[in-house]
Amino acid sequence: MRVSLPHSLGREEVRRRMHAHAHEIGSYFPPGMATVETEWPNEDRMDLFITAAGQQIEGGIDVGDDTVTIEMDLPAMLGFLRGTLERAVKKHGGRLLEKK
Repeated sequence: MRVSLPHSLGREEVRRRMHAHAHEIGSYFPPGMATVETEWPNEDRMDLFITAAGQQIEGGIDVGDDTVTIEMDLPAMLGFLRGTLERAVKKHGGRLLEKK
């Protein structure tokens, strides 16, 4: 699954906001449904490790000059949720970028 979110904040500001609010990603799931771990292998990439409904989901967020790209490798068992997850990522990813 791949979702791109356009922005006009500039790369540095997006990085700052992502670092400041990455801990909130887990709260976008219903309470107790998922755990989220993040890691920054470089300044423009945040890796995501999500456990939801007993399934492991790996992905990442790539910060660009005018776009943030969120990718997640959905296990086959969760493939039926793809559309729902894409909508949620767009909604909450946009909120994450709006926070100062």
